[in-house]
Amino acid sequence: DFQEKPKEPKSNLASMGIYIFSWPVLREALITNKEVPGEDFGKHIIPYLFNKGNRIFAYEFNGYWKDVGTLESYWQANMELVSIIPEFNLYEEYWKIYTDTKNPAPQFISQNSHVERCIIAEGCEIHGEVHNSVIGEGVTIESGAVVNDSVIMSGTTIGAGTRVDKGVIAQNVTIGQNCEIGVGDFAPSTYDQRVYNAELAVIGEGSVLPDNVKVGRNTAIYGVTTAEDYPDGLLASGGAIIKEDETV
Repeated sequence: DFQEKPKEPKSNLASMGIYIFSWPVLREALITNKEVPGEDFGKHIIPYLFNKGNRIFAYEFNGYWKDVGTLESYWQANMELVSIIPEFNLYEEYWKIYTDTKNPAPQFISQNSHVERCIIAEGCEIHGEVHNSVIGEGVTIESGAVVNDSVIMSGTTIGAGTRVDKGVIAQNVTIGQNCEIGVGDFAPSTYDQRVYNAELAVIGEGSVLPDNVKVGRNTAIYGVTTAEDYPDGLLASGGAIIKEDETV
């Protein structure tokens, strides 16, 4: 029987969500089940093929795998990378990751900065403080800025004097000076409680935040925002600012 993240699972085996099909078989299964409400691979397609008598095989994988289907689990998986003894250790000789890099400059960590328990990619400039965070390629953290427990993706700039706590910040974001990101207490999302349900400040790709604004927890920002978007200089916990057609 199909179970989606049961509280008391019947087995210690879980689907990794990785499937390989021959196209004619998959096409026929999708067409046949296209009218099924909420059509799902695990719940509908695989059982359908099994009941038809198609050959189905499973590979028992014993390495590292983590379900990152929610914002909180994605954030937690990144935080585990910088733990003292991570379950998934990027520095193990037997687990090398080869990628096509852009060959950026090495990291620059200024003499006035402070960095503690972090992963910092190439091309970064760190002039402030970074604690317990994963920092992507080409990120700039200006003087006086403080980043705690956050995931900052490539090409983002954190302005001078800004503080970020439990942020998930996408690539090419610009955050102005003297901002506070991740303040106050948790509040339910007024935008989408299915997606936003954690103490995280989430900022989408290409977004811009002006100087001197505060952003609460469990928030979502997407687009080029201005001071007028923040009543009294604040996006309260649980709030969202979404400007679909305005990114850089």
